Amino acid sequence: MKKICLTGFFLSALITVMLVNTCDAQKTGTITIGSIPGQLTWYNTPESYEVKGNSLSIVAAGKTDMFRDPNVTYNTDNAPKLMFQPDDNFVLSASIQHAFLNKWDGGAIVLIEDSLNWIKFCFEKDYTGAKRVVTVVTKDISDDCNSIEITGNTVFYKMAKADNVITFYASTDGKKWLLVRHLQFNNTKPLKLGFLAQSPTGNSCHVQFSNIKYEAKKIGDPYTGE
Repeated sequence: MKKICLTGFFLSALITVMLVNTCDAQKTGTITIGSIPGQLTWYNTPESYEVKGNSLSIVAAGKTDMFRDPNVTYNTDNAPKLMFQPDDNFVLSASIQHAFLNKWDGGAIVLIEDSLNWIKFCFEKDYTGAKRVVTVVTKDISDDCNSIEITGNTVFYKMAKADNVITFYASTDGKKWLLVRHLQFNNTKPLKLGFLAQSPTGNSCHVQFSNIKYEAKKIGDPYTGE
């Protein structure tokens, strides 16, 4: 009986260690996404995530955001972001989907130089309850710009960098693109590019990024993104 009891104890302990190690590996191990070159790294760990081929799901915890308020009353950067170092010129596109449960819940493509200089191209639930295409360009303070409203829970986003010019596009079908914003972004440090989930007022937000496509190329026509 003692032998059986000890075997059960050690088996239970071994399973516990295996589970802990699996969890740690998920949070800190090598992360790759099909069409993205190289490895991706977490900046602020999510509650959970999953990668399958060219798809990524991120669950952000509650009270998570990335914003530097013009009134300088609300500055935070605790939203989970999965990032990689892009080429000097690139095009990144993906569909973004979530349930829009709470005000400002959102999923975004982000481009970051440092904590004071970054871009967030976000699909979020706005203050009226609308599902909104939003661009946030931060150069010390965030310039928050609300754009078109989307009727469904899914939108396609494209971000293109051609030298120091960044262009944003949105689409409901991933084929016909609308130019949303076109601006200069002059960085002096290496950039990071990737995916963000946020839930500033809620308890969590589960964002699904699908059809992720990355190309190291310089677009010739900002109106077509090609």
